[in-house]
Amino acid sequence: MPSRPAAHTKARASVLAALTATVLTVTGTPALAASDPGHPMNQAFERAAGRFGVPRDLLAAVGYGETRLDGHSGLPSQANGYGVMHLASNPGNRTLEQAAALTGKPLADLRADTGANILGGAAVLRGYADKLGLDARDRADIDAWYPAVARYSGTEGPAAALYADTVYTFLADGLDAVTPEGERISVTGRPVSPHKGSLAATEPGARSADYPAALWVPANANNFAAGRSAAIDKVIIHVTQGSYAGSISWFQNPTAKVSSHYVVRSSDGQITQMVRDSDTAYHARSANSSALGIEHEGFIDDPSWFTEPMYRSSAALTAYLCDRYAIPKDRAHIIGHSEAPGNDHTDPGPNWDWTHYMQLVGGDTGGGTTPDGLSFTAYTTQRSGSTGAQVKAVQQLLNEQGQAAGAADGSFGPATQSAVAAYQAAHGLDQDGVVGARTWTALLSAGSTATLQEGASGDGVKRLQRALTAALGSAVGIDGSFGPATTTAVRGYQTSRGLTADGVVGPDTWAALQAGR
Repeated sequence: MPSRPAAHTKARASVLAALTATVLTVTGTPALAASDPGHPMNQAFERAAGRFGVPRDLLAAVGYGETRLDGHSGLPSQANGYGVMHLASNPGNRTLEQAAALTGKPLADLRADTGANILGGAAVLRGYADKLGLDARDRADIDAWYPAVARYSGTEGPAAALYADTVYTFLADGLDAVTPEGERISVTGRPVSPHKGSLAATEPGARSADYPAALWVPANANNFAAGRSAAIDKVIIHVTQGSYAGSISWFQNPTAKVSSHYVVRSSDGQITQMVRDSDTAYHARSANSSALGIEHEGFIDDPSWFTEPMYRSSAALTAYLCDRYAIPKDRAHIIGHSEAPGNDHTDPGPNWDWTHYMQLVGGDTGGGTTPDGLSFTAYTTQRSGSTGAQVKAVQQLLNEQGQAAGAADGSFGPATQSAVAAYQAAHGLDQDGVVGARTWTALLSAGSTATLQEGASGDGVKRLQRALTAALGSAVGIDGSFGPATTTAVRGYQTSRGLTADGVVGPDTWAALQAGR
């Protein structure tokens, strides 16, 4: 996700399918009945549909497109949207406040209570339908809702059409989704021929001048700077913390003050460029001037967004950009937002498969080593048969801990495997001989346990930063200086492990790290 800089025409369903090749399971299963007490979200969709006269399946398709039916515990998206229906509260989109006025529900309930949030989404959609003049007969026709769905996107023109097309593709193909709580939400596929009206003429058609495979939908001029002050030397991988169309809409909002060069859709890998390569997108603070930013639809805590079509499409884009601008295809130059200097974001997070992505790019999967041989921007799983700099680091660490790994030659053979298993047994880890995140964390944190806090420096801080990078699955700048970014990483680790989140690395935090937690 980006950060602020420093300073009644009908179209055939086949057309929609071409725009959005959904990866959802087509199902003939009908929607679950609202009377089933074991299915609260289904009940919420049914109640909201009945109260506001919005087709139940349309509500479910909008919610799925926005959030994969995950309310994220009331936490906001990057566009300050909340809940399953992504009710937004930002200067360009006030659906949260609209929902409160239409339903009488408190804002807090609309943010955090799924039933209230779905009711609010239905109320907003009905409000748009009323403004469009849809009568009861129109509202019974799911195809007549297309303009209302487009307005729900919070944007206009091609971006609104992209949003509505995606929802209608879900309706055409059907979906069979499972919520984070394990509830199944089904929509039966059906022929659709949406009444696009004036939006039929605004479907995205312009292509990117920099990457011809991408669509071109420009960001608002307030959200990027014309030109560059430095040569392009890196690609930064982001996750939107929101939907594809929603992110495009946000980058077109003049109040956002954020953008990226490209946005990639989860379902099929479709790419939209929003800022020219030669201009400076606002996505990574101090790295903006020299970096190209690629946003990926989804949320960092939900790996289901990171589909194979997304990986392949994005990797093809990254490889193209690296070739065009002579950027080395390694993890020192293809980095996550969390790895960019001066940033406090955590995307793309631990669910992003860097090894697979770099293989698709055709680059070095080693992790971007530094001269000390132990510091990497990502610690990947090492096992029998692995080779390279990270195997050499494993061997060095094992030998330092008294395990006979043999020569640190970068080849993971029987001696290294036996040493790993022995180390795991001694530290209460699974004895599988594989160096995954837990074993990496234990190995990297081994040593003295002197209390460290902001302002500290030295090798102990480096050791801490390496261990946190392995444990959290996202880079912590390994520079030996305990600054605000390290404090944030420590608190994140402490919170996720049930420790006192004070940002101070004392005996309990060291014990957790050295146990590979």
